[in-house]
Amino acid sequence: MRLTPTERDRLLLFTAAELARARKSRGLQLNAPEATAIIADTVIEAARSGQRLRDAVDLACNVLDPDDVLPGVAALVPEVWVEAVFDDGSRLVVVPEPLGPPHGGDAVPGSIHPANEDVDAATAPTLHLEVRNTSEVPISVTSHFHFFEVNPRLSFDRAAAYGMRLAIDAGEAIRFDPHATLSVGLTPIGGQRVVIGFAGLVDGALDAPGAKEAALTKARATGFLDSSTDIGSPGGAPA
Repeated sequence: MRLTPTERDRLLLFTAAELARARKSRGLQLNAPEATAIIADTVIEAARSGQRLRDAVDLACNVLDPDDVLPGVAALVPEVWVEAVFDDGSRLVVVPEPLGPPHGGDAVPGSIHPANEDVDAATAPTLHLEVRNTSEVPISVTSHFHFFEVNPRLSFDRAAAYGMRLAIDAGEAIRFDPHATLSVGLTPIGGQRVVIGFAGLVDGALDAPGAKEAALTKARATGFLDSSTDIGSPGGAPA
């Protein structure tokens, strides 16, 4: 039997919907693809049975309840689009809020829920440093880069910056213009305080015995500028 691409897509959707219905019948809560398959299949079958567009949408909006799906799925499926063939022709059908409005307490995958604490305090600077860009080009440093290991052409007190990051919100950055000096706030790196990668000066636990001294020796040997000693020359890899 030869099928058109549209017919193959229709069979694939029907198969997914049947699998989702079987799982639902076993008492399983559905994920987003499973719920979407059932809703879309309901529209197509309603159209095939001669229902009007409005009736097909109403059926699709009531085929599943919020309790039929996993937490957060209602927010992930705010609407479903599917093409169906009605008696008067093919229509693109939009089913709005097929699972009802998301519950306020839903934990939507990928969403961010701040802790009940002063968010500003989490990035409050505990140290301020004067940083000079000695290069001919601007240099940007992102929020969670280990500041001790930033571009070797930035001159500042490297020892003081050990184990610190910029006291700015995650994902933000600070730009250092060529030959400009800028005062920045730093805050300690949190968590398990393990640094891997960056410029390769640490690659391990920040607070391990001798780690800071070894990192300082390596930084000076590879040309990272350090205003506290005036040792070092331009070189190394940029941040």
